[in-house]
Amino acid sequence: MHNKSVAHLVQGLREKQFSSVEVTRCFLDRIAARDSQYNSFISVDETSALAAAKAADKQLAGGDAATLTGIPIAHKDIFCTDGMRTSCGSRMLDNFVPPYDATLIQRFKRDGAVILGKTNMDEFAMGSSNENSFYGPVKNPWNTDLVPGGSSGGSAAAVAALLAPAATGTDTGGSIRQPAAFCGITGLKPTYGRVSRLGMVAFASSLDQAGPMAHSAEDCALLLNTMAGLDPLDSTSSEMPVEDYRARLDNSLEGLRIGLPREYFGDGLDKATGECINVALKELEAQGATLVDVSLPHSQLTIPTYYIIAPAEASTNLSRFDGVRYGHRCDNPTDLHDLYTRTREEGFGDEVKRRILVGTYALSAGYYDAYYKKAQQVRRLIKQDFMDCFEQVDIIAGPTTPGPAFALGAKSDDPIAMYLEDVYTLAVNLAGLPGMSVPAGFVDNKPVGLQLIGRHFDEARLLNVSHRYQQATDWHLQHPAGGQS
Repeated sequence: MHNKSVAHLVQGLREKQFSSVEVTRCFLDRIAARDSQYNSFISVDETSALAAAKAADKQLAGGDAATLTGIPIAHKDIFCTDGMRTSCGSRMLDNFVPPYDATLIQRFKRDGAVILGKTNMDEFAMGSSNENSFYGPVKNPWNTDLVPGGSSGGSAAAVAALLAPAATGTDTGGSIRQPAAFCGITGLKPTYGRVSRLGMVAFASSLDQAGPMAHSAEDCALLLNTMAGLDPLDSTSSEMPVEDYRARLDNSLEGLRIGLPREYFGDGLDKATGECINVALKELEAQGATLVDVSLPHSQLTIPTYYIIAPAEASTNLSRFDGVRYGHRCDNPTDLHDLYTRTREEGFGDEVKRRILVGTYALSAGYYDAYYKKAQQVRRLIKQDFMDCFEQVDIIAGPTTPGPAFALGAKSDDPIAMYLEDVYTLAVNLAGLPGMSVPAGFVDNKPVGLQLIGRHFDEARLLNVSHRYQQATDWHLQHPAGGQS
């Protein structure tokens, strides 16, 4: 039962092959028995999960259940969840239990999905390896000596290890797509504003976006149907109508124009990874797609642009964590200044402090125009590059990451090398576009991801291309040896 897709679980529940309680019990038992190897969960609430599963079975018996009713889902520990700790992987929020649900959580509960627990993550979503968590690093189920990617590494590892059939993640600069690639699963970062950010603890407000992580494009479409849509309480939420993301999955790829940015296939790409991507592209070509050479001339500026804008916004967002209202508070402060400084020193990890310092500097009176304002101007150029490409092609394709997963600790002491892991994903967030990673092979038994990028609000096309690719390949059906039994 644990190796069934969300789509198969939905069908099985409808046909009464098993109950939601049985499915939920299966995954809870697997988490209890196996997650000590991976550290993918921070919190698991067995009692609430089983109670929700029992309620779901009653809905299913009544015949008026939503599609995801009874399906167990894991959530990244960045979404506020009523009555359940929401830590963001940080000591700062280790004791924080929200009194309300994020809109995303509300929508899954509305549709009867069962919350298995909250997954581990890089602290405040800042990282590319999931080694920055207060609760320790997550380990890649394909090889526990490797990182799972970050910051949604806990969600990716939980799905890859078959501890959950699907999970939610967030993507600020690649944090759904990169761990999806490293762990051999499918991950979708929707268009900015497609999914509500209300109740999702903010890292960089103009970049953050929630999305689904699962084994297949079909499963991601099922989750996105629940997640997407206008939230009147979120000013960044889009009013664009939401379509049924499963409706176009089987559409033909005949005549599809796929752009290949020459900047994504240069010297920075691992040779074996590039070969996997080229084989994947040939499969799409065999299904009727046309490959078109394109250029993103400002792509070399994405890393410096991102690492000014994101830390600047993080500096502002994280100023609220001061020990006064909620979260960690230092012991016996002597005065207000001591309260602030010791609380933040104790509560934040090194990477978070590094980004706060960089962001505060970039926003300071003497440097705002030289750094933050200039970065926003370059951001516009990066977005325009994509708009120019989409006049020639329907989607853009390339590698998700420069290479497969690297060893735990290999880049912990070199922040710049770590930042370079997101070189192919950052621009998508800066431009607010949808992007996804699809399993596309292995290099030395380490998964490789194919990245697909679409026009604004063209998630259905990305899901269609991914689904047709997955109908012709079986990379997304392969699981780590230790997780299949």
